[in-house]
Amino acid sequence: MSAEDRIHAYDRYIDSLFAAEDKALRSALSEMEREGVPAINVSASEGKLLSVLALSIGAKRILEIGTLGGYSAIWLARAMPEDGKLISLELNPHHADVARRNIERAGLAERVEIRVGPAAESLVALRAEGAESFDLVFIDADKDRYVDYLHHSLPLLRKGGLLLADNTLPDSVLTPEGDSGAKRYNTAAVAHPDLVSVIVPVLRTDGIDGLTVSVKRD
Repeated sequence: MSAEDRIHAYDRYIDSLFAAEDKALRSALSEMEREGVPAINVSASEGKLLSVLALSIGAKRILEIGTLGGYSAIWLARAMPEDGKLISLELNPHHADVARRNIERAGLAERVEIRVGPAAESLVALRAEGAESFDLVFIDADKDRYVDYLHHSLPLLRKGGLLLADNTLPDSVLTPEGDSGAKRYNTAAVAHPDLVSVIVPVLRTDGIDGLTVSVKRD
């Protein structure tokens, strides 16, 4: 078995045993395909990882930067209690509409609010509103803005909360001269005095990626 085939086999094993998709999740993916939403959502196993991390800290308030078609929002919202609140920020109005339909179909519309517009502006607005602190922030949007999202969202995260960033093991991390928004994010997260961080490798059907997990110091 080649290394690539082995990765695919491990990915299928994890998905089938730990992250089997139900009707709502499968429907969300189908709706995204029909509506031309890019298939760049988290995998089922990473969705389950997000859910477990949210459950581990008893998250009641979650902030997501990058809604896409709502697939990851479903995994995260299901980890919250019924009175929980997830605010998801999305630049593309069409993607936001698709996500709202998927989230409503999953029975989670009362827990999830989608705000449309540039994420940096929405983050500034949340701070200006005096928004209650979030227990978990998940960043999965424009990689070149990842460091900006870190600095904008960290004041909104409670002490002891989790800051998660997706797609943080690009090829650029393998060479000193390589550059990418995700690589710059990793460097910024490690250097930030208020964070304790590590990268968790994540299996995908097309190889290995990473989720950077940071805890805001108490």
